[in-house]
Amino acid sequence: MAWAQAPVSGTLTDARSGQPLPGATIALDGTAVGTTDANGNFSLPAVAAGAHELRFTFVGYQPLVRRLAGQPTAQQLSAALQPADVLTGEAVVTATRANERTATAYTNVSREELQQRNFGQDLPYLLDQTPSVVVTSDAGAGVGYTDIRIRGTSNTGINMTINGVPLNDPESHGSFLVNLPDLASSISSLQVQRGVGTSQNGSAAFGASINISTLDNRREAYAETQNSYGSFNTWKNNVQFGTGLIAGKFTFDGRLSRIATDGYMNRASSDLKSYYFAGGYQQKNTLLKFITFSGREKTYQAWNGVPEPAITGDRALLQTYVDNGELSEADAARVLQEGRRYSYYTYDNQTDNYQQNHYQLHLSQGFGPNWNLGAALHLTRGFGYYESYRANRRLSAYNLPNVVLGDTTIRRTNLIDQKWLDNYFYGGTFALNYQPANNDRLQATVGGGWNHFDNDHYGEVIWAQFASTGNMRHRYYFNTADKTDYNTYARATWQVLPRLGVYGDVQVRHIDYRIKGVEDDQNDVTTSASYTFFNPKAGATFALGEGQQLYASYAVGQREPVRSDFTDRPAGDTSAKPERLNDFEGGYRLSLPNTDWLGRNTAVRFEANYFFMNYRNQLVATGQLNDVGTPLRTNVASSYRTGVELTGFASANNKVSLSSTLTLSRNRIRNFQEVSYDADFNRVVGERRTSTISYSPAAVSAHTLEGQPLPGLRVALLYKTVSRQYLDNSENRRRSLDPYQVMDLRVRYTIRPAFVKEIELGLLVSNLLNHRYEANGYTYSYVGASGRPETFNWYYPQATRNFLASVGVKF
Repeated sequence: MAWAQAPVSGTLTDARSGQPLPGATIALDGTAVGTTDANGNFSLPAVAAGAHELRFTFVGYQPLVRRLAGQPTAQQLSAALQPADVLTGEAVVTATRANERTATAYTNVSREELQQRNFGQDLPYLLDQTPSVVVTSDAGAGVGYTDIRIRGTSNTGINMTINGVPLNDPESHGSFLVNLPDLASSISSLQVQRGVGTSQNGSAAFGASINISTLDNRREAYAETQNSYGSFNTWKNNVQFGTGLIAGKFTFDGRLSRIATDGYMNRASSDLKSYYFAGGYQQKNTLLKFITFSGREKTYQAWNGVPEPAITGDRALLQTYVDNGELSEADAARVLQEGRRYSYYTYDNQTDNYQQNHYQLHLSQGFGPNWNLGAALHLTRGFGYYESYRANRRLSAYNLPNVVLGDTTIRRTNLIDQKWLDNYFYGGTFALNYQPANNDRLQATVGGGWNHFDNDHYGEVIWAQFASTGNMRHRYYFNTADKTDYNTYARATWQVLPRLGVYGDVQVRHIDYRIKGVEDDQNDVTTSASYTFFNPKAGATFALGEGQQLYASYAVGQREPVRSDFTDRPAGDTSAKPERLNDFEGGYRLSLPNTDWLGRNTAVRFEANYFFMNYRNQLVATGQLNDVGTPLRTNVASSYRTGVELTGFASANNKVSLSSTLTLSRNRIRNFQEVSYDADFNRVVGERRTSTISYSPAAVSAHTLEGQPLPGLRVALLYKTVSRQYLDNSENRRRSLDPYQVMDLRVRYTIRPAFVKEIELGLLVSNLLNHRYEANGYTYSYVGASGRPETFNWYYPQATRNFLASVGVKF
């Protein structure tokens, strides 16, 4: 009897109208197990004997938690959700989210799914199994500086927002999640949109957007702690708490986190701390919520990666690096000793130190049954530096005079410098939504935002072996950046016929950007640029039958160059141009929450999405980096990305499930001309040809097979494949990343003793098959000491087999 399992089914309705609620999310013991069908029906094929928690959630309604006792016989139950008396945070976030009506490609990730994946690694690694995603880590194990690419586009082309507030750095366009460690523990829901997607606040989406929400109100009091330990002395500790709803009006939630690791690479440690706090007030149709979160990171610099001979062991190639001054003799000796875990730096405080404080004030106001307004004020305060030991540097490069000792003139010195950022980012966003309560044929949103960014860039010398007139913290460069960005958009979906819906979205965005002063190389980088972009979008959906849909859309995305495109341009190059993307998407969706398949009760989902992303003046990576590890880029007149994304999911009796995604794509530059130099240093321009865009694999797949062999025990195998990636745009295999395949094992076991609500034990074994692979790199070439062109490749090796074990307790 104790091991017996029987189905549980029922219907979910609106508590006021009695109408069914299709598409509501159902979670059993914190694990998403399905959604309601078009008639509000649901079915859980097998629920083990014992006590369980069944949770129903639906946008615009209060979550409902039901206690469920598993029995050896089938059970039938009905549940009704109360409409939210005030707007929930999730309802506001939908202003910028895609849905089945917007004819775009997207993936929703719930709080429960993130919790299953979260052992302390950064957010990109928790999204590794979503379509078209490739992730990498400088330190090799997913903690510290990590990066995510979607459809071959780096995070500078991925719009990221938290509660509708832009997260991307306004100058670099990057989202540095190392500054917000353990953010995933505070996320209530997340959506990844691929392609241009819907209009967003902040920088334009040129490959995807990641829309994060932390606004969920948890109506019951809670306290939780998660703790992990694993390879490379990796630790994660956090505590979370919430008061639930106090006096029907107030809520308070908080989190404290610390993550620390030595890193897979030598001297690639991270020490990361963060907090999250939210206080909310709700009254009738009003919700006011203040949120603050912050992260402080100290990471040893692993930006340089490792030279190719450290990977291959090629001593002759290693000597080439030495002969051309890329490595010293001492460096070469360490390459042979440390191998693929080699670290370029040896100075004990070669670290990056940064703190980022976020403050958000959100207002949700309902105006009758059909209208609601979401508005937010925000401030982000960022400051920090990275410290470096510099050997044999010219004093003049640091605005220091030569040192004269008798008849000896000293022109070079060893020194330690710090490069600082000190910035404020502030502004406001709004979204006015029309969502009829009794007629959902037409839904519309008008929204936008105004944001301003002030940033000081400067460098200081804190120690020098020789510096006769230099003072402590001698400032050797300073420049300021000032950027204003405002946009407005209007979006609507209209169900023209019972089966046919149309979608329209138009955005106007304006940017003013000013740089004034000199950069670290003493060059004047004073720049003034202004842009106005008009970005229309349109689409249509057609319902083929129960749970089946066809969709197609067209969208325009445009964006301005990033800071390094202005400050790091090669000599003789003109100023960077803005990019334009015409994005065509079309596909088929199938969703059968409860169906009889192969004689057993099964849930099935499938999607096939075709995309054609046609670029004008796309800024693509050249394969080189600047001195802080930022990829250098150049405009190419005409390029495109096209392919198909296949996504499938099937589960049987809540005992076993399989999810798979496969992306096959072509990523090409038209009329590409490679530039090189001959032995006489003459510039050589190659013939025009079609070439593959750098860092754009032709095939990416992810697969998760998960089973429940025993009640409370879930075991999953995760498999990831990424095809060849080129480090520059020459399509030269000599400058590429080899294809790789990685398998992970995840085990979670949940028990519910009498003295606490839940205890969960977890184990993550990454790279189970112990493959050696590199997920990122860079390259550059020049005429070397031999008098002929030489190529120098640097790579970021990823960790071999490693583990993280966790213990989580819910009170």
